Amino acid sequence: MHKFSFHLRTAAICAVSSAVALSTVAPYCLAQTPSAKKYKDGEYDLVNQAYKDAADGSKEIADLDAWSQKFPNSDYQEDREYLYVQAHVKLNQPVKVLEYGSKLMSRDLGAIFNAPGTAQLAGLPIQLTMLNVLYSVALNATAIPEASAEQLALGQKAAQALLDFAPKYFTAGNKPAGQSDAAWSAARADVLGKASAARVAIAMKPGFEAQQKKDCPAQEAAFVKAQAAFPDSGPAAYQLGVALLSCEGGNSEKVSQGLWEIARATSMDASKSGIESKDVPGIEAYLKKVYVRIHGSEEGLEKLKQQAASSPLPPDGFKIRSAVDIAQEKQAEFEHSNPQLALWMKIKAQLSDVNGDQYFQGQLKDAAMPQLTGRLVEARPACKPKELLVAVPLPDTQKPWQSEITLKLDKPMADQPEAGSEFRWEGVPTAFIKDPMMLTMDTETAKIGGLKTAPCTAGSTSSGVKKGLAKKD
Repeated sequence: MHKFSFHLRTAAICAVSSAVALSTVAPYCLAQTPSAKKYKDGEYDLVNQAYKDAADGSKEIADLDAWSQKFPNSDYQEDREYLYVQAHVKLNQPVKVLEYGSKLMSRDLGAIFNAPGTAQLAGLPIQLTMLNVLYSVALNATAIPEASAEQLALGQKAAQALLDFAPKYFTAGNKPAGQSDAAWSAARADVLGKASAARVAIAMKPGFEAQQKKDCPAQEAAFVKAQAAFPDSGPAAYQLGVALLSCEGGNSEKVSQGLWEIARATSMDASKSGIESKDVPGIEAYLKKVYVRIHGSEEGLEKLKQQAASSPLPPDGFKIRSAVDIAQEKQAEFEHSNPQLALWMKIKAQLSDVNGDQYFQGQLKDAAMPQLTGRLVEARPACKPKELLVAVPLPDTQKPWQSEITLKLDKPMADQPEAGSEFRWEGVPTAFIKDPMMLTMDTETAKIGGLKTAPCTAGSTSSGVKKGLAKKD
């Protein structure tokens, strides 16, 4: 299974000179703007210490804890929760990020994003701080091992809110004076892209966790759900395909759908599907390897990719023929077109097997055989023979043919049979030699049909072999 680099790197969002920066290294600025909120006696020193220790997450959390214990009902409680979010991001503690982020997200986000631009939270425009919170919660939800349903739901809520509100924030009116239009647009695209990727990643988390536990039913169910929720996601299609191939190897319909999903992942626009362009060649190589192993060749692969690009699911009854299916179809067609040759090939395969002698003794000897067709290799004697050496060659077998059957006649033939002539007969097996293989059958001249003959000529009474035909004693 190809392991490609679909992942989300947890990052904190901070603001420097009113610009968005996806980094944890930017310093916080202590709120000094006029506000209806007031510090209680002795509170400012604790708050100030937390801001001073912002570069060290552990120290900052200790400061925030001291602040919380001494002033649990601070006017700056939301500012404190925001600082907790950012501190836990720096310490890579996603559970805590969601714990404090959920408190801020419980606010009326619509009212926040419609609030005047001067409204402040933790010294920053309130829209920007809430954008940071949504971003942090969405990305950290993807990093929680064994995340609960509530945590995943919170992450999805944050990611969706980020998609809804980022366009409202990244407007010309909010662009910092010193930032170029291109950089502002790039920041907007980056936030929206990560929010979209987070939604897919959160949806697939249960599938990845089931995959680690080798829990096929849970893995398949989770990826089916993710693919249904995000039908245009390349990673969701790919992971569903891998799950079906790894868990449903004995189910041809599920295997076919698995190949469809992986083909879809390779065929979608990489800039929109969520799969990085550098990963596409590896996925294509994996698809080709599995397809050829199942189908037997690359025939039909390009058509599959074209079809899969247009639909998240294959049509009803869709099936990729396996190499076994193709071989069976060819065999059925061959048996239909060449029933007598096919019968002999089955008999010959049984005789050539390690248990060939037992097969002959138990099933063939002295049993009347259906009509067979072959080519005359040698008549013994050449004129009025009592014994015919016969080959049963495949249609494309070149001369010289090798005799495989000896026909012992009940009486001599009247004329000289033509070597190489195709004919049919019915007979009863009476003897068998395994190496070199020779099956002896008793038959009657009256049960031989289609054999070309000519009147005997002088000198043709001795046994011999026509030129170009192999003699087998």
